Amino acid sequence: MEWEKIVGANIRRLRKERGLSQEALAGDAGLAMRHIGRIERGEGNPTVSMVAKIATVLGVHPSALYDEIAAAKF
Repeated sequence: MEWEKIVGANIRRLRKERGLSQEALAGDAGLAMRHIGRIERGEGNPTVSMVAKIATVLGVHPSALYDEIAAAKF
């Protein structure tokens, strides 16, 4: 699996587990909703800063977004 897809799958999984919409995640992270959608689809390549903001909102360490096993299960 490509890293963009792994990160996107983990963000989507964690967002849904927390009951957040893409809009809510984007707003809380200070990002545009279109960026969240693209990242979740594996089409966007988030910056380190974006990964940190998203991880903070999701309440996880940024490294959790790179978990290949969790992404494969989703």
